[in-house]
Amino acid sequence: MANTLTGLIPTLYNALDVVSRELVGLIPAVSSDMTFERAAVGQTVKSPVAPAAAATNITPAVTPPNDGDQDIGSVDMTITKARRVPIRWNGEEKRGLDNNGASYNIILRDQFAQGMRTLVNEIESDLAGLHIYASRAYGTPGTTPFATNLADTAQGRKILADNGAPMGDLQAVIDTSAGAAMRTLTQLSKANEAADTSLLRRGVLLDVHGFAIRESAQIKTATAGTGAAATTNAAGYAVGATTITLASAGTGTIVAGDVISFAGDPNKYMVLTGDTDVSNGGTVTLMSPGLRKAIPAAATNITVAAASTRNMLFARSAIALATRAPALPAQGDSAVDRMVITDPVSGLSFEVSVYAQYRQIQYEVAIVWGVAAVKREHIALLLG
Repeated sequence: MANTLTGLIPTLYNALDVVSRELVGLIPAVSSDMTFERAAVGQTVKSPVAPAAAATNITPAVTPPNDGDQDIGSVDMTITKARRVPIRWNGEEKRGLDNNGASYNIILRDQFAQGMRTLVNEIESDLAGLHIYASRAYGTPGTTPFATNLADTAQGRKILADNGAPMGDLQAVIDTSAGAAMRTLTQLSKANEAADTSLLRRGVLLDVHGFAIRESAQIKTATAGTGAAATTNAAGYAVGATTITLASAGTGTIVAGDVISFAGDPNKYMVLTGDTDVSNGGTVTLMSPGLRKAIPAAATNITVAAASTRNMLFARSAIALATRAPALPAQGDSAVDRMVITDPVSGLSFEVSVYAQYRQIQYEVAIVWGVAAVKREHIALLLG
């Protein structure tokens, strides 16, 4: 068995052919930095965020007004995970396979494929977990989107447009149930109506309402808090308010990531921080940009949406994925060879290393990454 990776290049690229067929939608949809060299694992890098600006009247004077100061916010980006998949063989195992007619190279190829698949799915799952940072939501829990028409993406686009998201690179990442429903819509599957045969003949989901439609196997189904019969207090809250005080009423909990609505307001809001016991009259904090409709100065009923599938709609720049190869000391380590190989579909680059041990060889497929919702106002959910 060779102790270098040069002879394994065909095997590795054969493995990529398998991984490229995995259902990965979020990784190619988000803003990616594949060379995030400046941060160690656990280290935080801050990305500045300018606040909304305020306009003033123009008043001629000898000098300009003494204003214009702003509190510049930030979003934290952290490299959180350094993960590896090991593959080990000894000489006797390889000889036994060769003697029995089994193909060692085929088995090794499949092991590399499974290693890459494991890491890709874990990264995809981390990105799907950012659903809790969406600004608002649309849809009905338990009802698969696109049952009869394309209103779901139209309403999702409205949420993002109302929040000021850039409309030039919108992404919609849905689960396979929503994808199957979309494929049955006659306005997309009939070639004369869609002006395209891609969906009918090959099942390729077409762009809709400015969204690039993708499917992911890792879309989350979130549980919900148990809050019932909760109300706001009687203070009243203006459009844009994010902190809502509860009256001492109701039972159960409102938890971070819940989708809630207020009586008289059709919007569905995402909860940033919740209340572990709504009967005590605590507070809940909504995701920015907050209320779209004012709450009157009276106790207003709050409804907590049931458990739901969290399909994600967002501007590409709203979500970031940073990856790199694992760090090495300046002196190197005991690996006898290593190379970086890139998955052409997800765009992820994996470091593959080989370690010569006592009468055996260990291969390692590895990658380091972090994810962040860098512009939460530009993320919306499509419930299912």
